[in-house]
Amino acid sequence: MSSPTLLQTLQIDARQLAAEALAGLQQPAARVSPKFLYDALGSRLFDAITELDEYYLTRAEAQIFTTHSGDMAAAAHAACGGSSTLIDLGAGNCAKAARLFPALQPRRYLALDISVDYLAEALAQLQQRHPDIEMAGLGLDFSARLALPAGWEDPRALIFYPGSSIGNFTPPEALRLLSEARALAPAGALLIGVDLVKDKSRLDAAYDDPLGVTAAFNLNLLRHLNRLAGCDFDLHEWRHVACFEATKSRIEMHLEARRNLTLRWPGGARGFAAGERIHTENSCKWTPEGFAALLHDAGWRRLQHWCDAAGDFAVFLAS
Repeated sequence: MSSPTLLQTLQIDARQLAAEALAGLQQPAARVSPKFLYDALGSRLFDAITELDEYYLTRAEAQIFTTHSGDMAAAAHAACGGSSTLIDLGAGNCAKAARLFPALQPRRYLALDISVDYLAEALAQLQQRHPDIEMAGLGLDFSARLALPAGWEDPRALIFYPGSSIGNFTPPEALRLLSEARALAPAGALLIGVDLVKDKSRLDAAYDDPLGVTAAFNLNLLRHLNRLAGCDFDLHEWRHVACFEATKSRIEMHLEARRNLTLRWPGGARGFAAGERIHTENSCKWTPEGFAALLHDAGWRRLQHWCDAAGDFAVFLAS
């Protein structure tokens, strides 16, 4: 049995990452990139979030794939000219791609994720179950730039981006990423999940669950920054805040100071007043028509999509 290849092209410069995080914390309205949510523990906490009753996204997307996987696979094969290369963006534990293996029958699978250690563990387990598929993992922060390693270029590849993570990008950022994906697969296709606009109460509950798992996920970012940048965050002094901002059509996640406090790190400090927030993540919600227009602007011309029975979620195939 072959073993998956780990292509560690993500050069982790701890000082550069720390400087990036600290620069965000020192902005007038403090913010930290959502990529800092995904250390090894953060990745596992996100997996736990997907099991929550309130987090409808995973179930809705799974229903779409269960109901329409045959049609999706046939359409994808036709769009990609029979290519057998599957590129998985933000692969995480690789479970979503693995469920499509029987329908898509890829011969090559490249999984991209920012959490390299977590990805390596998931790929090793997946390779045992699918020894005939050539597998590789690529450590990549594609929020900066989407690029593939030598030997994995395939203009007819199927790029797979499930789970509505495209919502973490602002519309201009999403346009940039979708355009880069088009450049990687000019004769291929994109299979992408997107969360749809719905009632505010359901959206708020999905990102602020009563068990506090999403809160733990968000607060773990502070633990990560303590380790990475030498900050002295006390997690007990912060609380998780998430709400749907209708005017921007997005969930915003923040961490809010419970009292007046001073955050310190080697060589610097910043005061936070009670109620002041650090913006940690966006999750944009789309209408089917709005997302189709975005794909079209990014260079994808032939579009079709499938929705779950409740109309909560959509999966687009673009080519």
